[in-house]
Amino acid sequence: MKHLLKLVAVITVLLLTVVPVVATDAPRFFHSGDGKLSLISEKNGRAFEGAFRNAAGDYDESALRAIYRVFDAPYDDAFPRLSLRLIAFLDFLEDRLRPGTRMTITSGYRSPAYNTSVRNRGGLAAKASLHQYGMAADFVMEGVPSERVWDTVKSLGFGGAGYYHGRTVHVDVGPARSWDEKTSGVGTDISDDNKLIGLVTDFDVYRPGETMTLRFIRMTAFPIGVMPSFTLGRKMNDGAIAEAITFAPTFAEKKKGDCPQFDDIDQMAAIQWQLPTDLSPGRYEIYARFCGRAWEAMPSEVATPIFEVAAP
Repeated sequence: MKHLLKLVAVITVLLLTVVPVVATDAPRFFHSGDGKLSLISEKNGRAFEGAFRNAAGDYDESALRAIYRVFDAPYDDAFPRLSLRLIAFLDFLEDRLRPGTRMTITSGYRSPAYNTSVRNRGGLAAKASLHQYGMAADFVMEGVPSERVWDTVKSLGFGGAGYYHGRTVHVDVGPARSWDEKTSGVGTDISDDNKLIGLVTDFDVYRPGETMTLRFIRMTAFPIGVMPSFTLGRKMNDGAIAEAITFAPTFAEKKKGDCPQFDDIDQMAAIQWQLPTDLSPGRYEIYARFCGRAWEAMPSEVATPIFEVAAP
């Protein structure tokens, strides 16, 4: 009996000292990794190695600041210059191709002025470059041929991948597309007159009641008139749109009138809207319409990529 009591006591102690399993939230992006990266900038020598996201899905501000420095991106809580979707996608690629390896960033964030200067010097910088939005990176992944990275991104049907059969590869979190030195649109009119303008959300997965941040991307001509009201539509399995909701988001740049005009990239960023608390789980898109269009080639409306609203 004494031995039995001792055994029960030992088991009780062991049970009490077991670390409880912490339930993790669903990933905020459709393509994400383990929340750890190893990065170094070829230009400024700054580096980051470690976790930028914890098990609960929360982001470490000090880690993000360090990553911003690697990308030469100014850090601003209210006005993010580097896309978390890009950071998550680089993490996804690293985990998939060579877990734990280091990425050398050869080109990260570019301000619009710097991007223009690169173009004026004859560099490979597209007029609508996603580097200007913190949504693109040129890099080398140690131990992985850049052509393999290129092929991997192409196979996903997500994001952009450019490879000029050299040392580096370009990856971005814009629309799915790929190119090489023979098919690159740099130096052409492919993006003139806002032909490629788009709209993106800050995350891929939300919960009802959360505030989302949107921004327009790939603009090449200004001013641009945007209708003050946007539309949220639920995407059904057959592709049809249901449960349309019209709403007026809050723009960082306050404009008045029925067709407010915006003059630069920054004015068309940090657009916020709080999702309804009773929004049904499902897949959604948000539509924005343009007004006073000065260019026939510019679309009359754009839609975000599909995002999900999870159960509360």
